[in-house]
Amino acid sequence: MNEKIYPNVAPAKVAFIGLGTMGFPMAGHLKRAGHDVCVYNRTTEKAERWVKTYGGRMAPTPREAAVGAKFVFTCVGNDDDLRSVVLGPDGAFAGMSKGAVLWDHTTASAVVARELAAKAAELGLGFVDAPVSGGEAGAQKGILTVLCGGDEMPFHLGRQIVEAYSANVTHLGPVGSGQLAKMVNQICIAGCVEALAEGIAFGEHAGLNMPKVLGALAGGAASSWQMVNRGDTMVERKFDFGFAVDWMRKDLGIAMDEAARNGAQLPLVKMVDEFYAEVQKMGGGRADTSSLILRLGENKAETSA
Repeated sequence: MNEKIYPNVAPAKVAFIGLGTMGFPMAGHLKRAGHDVCVYNRTTEKAERWVKTYGGRMAPTPREAAVGAKFVFTCVGNDDDLRSVVLGPDGAFAGMSKGAVLWDHTTASAVVARELAAKAAELGLGFVDAPVSGGEAGAQKGILTVLCGGDEMPFHLGRQIVEAYSANVTHLGPVGSGQLAKMVNQICIAGCVEALAEGIAFGEHAGLNMPKVLGALAGGAASSWQMVNRGDTMVERKFDFGFAVDWMRKDLGIAMDEAARNGAQLPLVKMVDEFYAEVQKMGGGRADTSSLILRLGENKAETSA
């Protein structure tokens, strides 16, 4: 892998809140890009490990991490987690100075994005809802896709900072647009993984050499990121990497809730969500989303050369 080339940006004082699978390496890229980074994580041990790995500083609360920061980045689990680290006397907003900008990388609802943007405006702060796509590998390599909603000024102020861990940063419209675009992303992935799982299972039952078949198909119209990056591991029934089923069900729930508000029809998403629920019942909640193939049975012995 080529070494990440960081944008030539003046060092800034930043805070990163949430050091999970994605946030830990994302915050690391900010430090390696030369920024003054202070981190916060609910599990103190993880923040300590981040400081030991990358340098930088840690704080005991989101408010203290945000004090003096020009940009604050959040990457937590869901709407309630986000509110807990942003709002209240110990939340990030309480420590931010007027003119500072909060970029939220959580995959959350458009509702909470609009709620926090309104509160930020009251306080003289900027807000960008900016969920990411690219998974754990994308975060580690610094090549995430960042889907952004909000006013253009805070977006342009922080764009080059965010490029430390991304390959594509796109402004898509008013606040909430980033979260809505991430819902589109998850909807498309759900359908793609299910189709790939069924195709592989069909080929196995037919006695095909599926690694060879996938290699042939990868250059044609059926190709997808999922096929290229997860096809062979689905055949091998390896699911110990990537994005967990539990998180995918959370994301699909957000999309279905939004569809109930805007009138969109998501029949495939509802079906795939039920299939993922079956995988959870099989004990696969923390397995990669490609584990969807497990509900179709074990792979058959390959009989074709």
